Amino acid sequence: MEILVVHNRYQNRGGEDSVCEAEIELLRGMGHEVTGYARHNDEMREFGALQKLGLGWNTTWANRSHTELRDLIERTSPDIVHFHNIFPLISPSAYYACADVGVPVVQTLHNFRLLCPAATFLRDGKVCELCLGRTLAWPAVLHGCYRDSRAATFATAGMLAVHRGLRTWRQKVDVYVALSGFARKKFIAGGIPANRIVVKPNFVSHEVEPNSIPGQHALYAGRLSEEKGIRTLLSTVGKLSTPAIIKIAGEGPLFDEASRQVTGMQVELLGQVPRRRIIELMHGARFVVVPSVCYENFPLVIAESFACGVPVIASRLGSLAEVVEDGRTGLLFTPGDAQDLAAKIDWAWSNPDVMTQMGRDARREYEAKYTAERNYRMLMDIYEMAIAFKTGKLTAPVVDEELVKD
Repeated sequence: MEILVVHNRYQNRGGEDSVCEAEIELLRGMGHEVTGYARHNDEMREFGALQKLGLGWNTTWANRSHTELRDLIERTSPDIVHFHNIFPLISPSAYYACADVGVPVVQTLHNFRLLCPAATFLRDGKVCELCLGRTLAWPAVLHGCYRDSRAATFATAGMLAVHRGLRTWRQKVDVYVALSGFARKKFIAGGIPANRIVVKPNFVSHEVEPNSIPGQHALYAGRLSEEKGIRTLLSTVGKLSTPAIIKIAGEGPLFDEASRQVTGMQVELLGQVPRRRIIELMHGARFVVVPSVCYENFPLVIAESFACGVPVIASRLGSLAEVVEDGRTGLLFTPGDAQDLAAKIDWAWSNPDVMTQMGRDARREYEAKYTAERNYRMLMDIYEMAIAFKTGKLTAPVVDEELVKD
C-alpha cells in the first residue's frame, strides 16, 4: 500500500511526534511505501512581520501546504493520506488538496483542538467544557485560552468556526481515529459524525521485557506543565509517610518552579532524558505516576509502563480512568487532590507484592491491546475502511464493532 503521512511537528517534541514516527516505522517495517509531508513550528521563528501578521489566516487556509501537498499526491499517487497534526502551518486546506484528487483521508485525533482552541479542555487548572459544541468558541476567546492571548485564541476559534460552517470536519475526512472511548464520546458530543470515528490506542513500537521484581522508586515521565498535574505531584511529596523516592523525568515551563520546590525532598529531578533511559527508569520503578488534571487522550507513558510490567497511579479523569483499571493494573486518585495521591503512593509503596501482581496484570493488558502487531492490524482495518467508503463500497465508514468499542 502507498501511504502518505502528514504531520505538523511541534517546537517541543512530544507524544504526538513520537506516535507519528512510530507508525511510519511500523508501516515501513511491514513492507508499505510511506511518504512523509511535514512542516515544523520552528519555521515560525524565521517569519517576517507580514508572515506573522498572516499566521491567523494561515491557520484557517495555508496556501503553501495546500499546493505542496496536492503536488506531492499527484507525484506519488497514495492509496491513503493519514494526517496527525495539522495546526497551525498545514491547516484544513490540506484536506481539500486530498479531495481535489479523490484520495481517502484518515485523521488521528491526538488532542481536542477541533473542540477546544487550547486543545486541552483546561482553564485555570480545572476542566472546562464551555466551548464544547459551540459554533464559535467565544468563552475561549474571552479568557485567552490559547497561549494566554485573545488574538491568538480568536484566530484558532475562527479557524474552527469557518470549517464547521464549510462542513469540512463532516465531509472532508473519511475516518477519524480517537485514542480512547472517552475521547470518541467527546468528539461525538462536539459534532463529529459518530460513524466516522474509530478507536485505536497508542502502542509501544519496540519490544520491552517486563519487570520481575519490585522497583525501588516511583516515576513521573512527561512534560512539566500545569495540565500534566506536576504541581499536584510536588505538593504530594511533603505529605508522604513512606520513604518513597520519586524520580521526575522531563522538562517544561514548570521545571524551574519544580527545581526550587524539591530542595530537601525525596525527589530526583532528572530533566529531559532519552526514550531508552525512560524505559530503564520504568524497569526500576515500583509504579509510574500520571497525575494529569486535564483530559488526556492516551498517554504513551501508560502503554510503556504496562509493557514494562509496571502499574500506574493515575488521576480518575477522562481516558485515564478507562485505561488504568483501579485495583488491577494500577490505582486511581481524585484529580488535583495531593492528599489522596499521597495516600495512594504510601499504600503502593507499602504493598510491593500487590503492586507486583498489578504489574503482571498490566503486562497482560499491554499484550492484549498495545503491541505493535495488534496496532498494525487495526491500522490496516482503518485504511481499508476509509478506502471502501471513499470508493462507495461502504455507505458509512464504521462497520466493525471492535473499532468503536468503548
